[in-house]
Amino acid sequence: MSDLRELYQELILDHTKRPRNCYVMSCANRTADGHNPLCGDTVKVYLRIEGGVIEEISFQGHGCAICTASTSLMTEAVKGRSVTEAREIFAGFHDMLTGVAAEQGLELGKLQVFEGVREYPVRVKCATLAWHTF
Repeated sequence: MSDLRELYQELILDHTKRPRNCYVMSCANRTADGHNPLCGDTVKVYLRIEGGVIEEISFQGHGCAICTASTSLMTEAVKGRSVTEAREIFAGFHDMLTGVAAEQGLELGKLQVFEGVREYPVRVKCATLAWHTF
């Protein structure tokens, strides 16, 4: 189990140090700002949606390691998916973090690394800030 936890920590650190899709998108047709006043995390999400599909997604902002890594992984998870699919992924992700549903059958892939966050309820807001903003 410690090997798995180590792998999860490495993935979170990688996305914190080298966040994916972290840029201002000039061709965005949707934007939203998110802020967590409890810890100071801020994020702006940029989307280009065409025909109900997320063709491009990016973000800018600053926050803790959990917030940055979650935002980076979110962009990878929803890019190329329909808005409906992205909402389903968010619902499964949120349920995993809050412990509402232990097993829904939804494949969360790399997002599973945040499962341990539910042990720290104050950090759930860090992990979900970008998702709520999206």
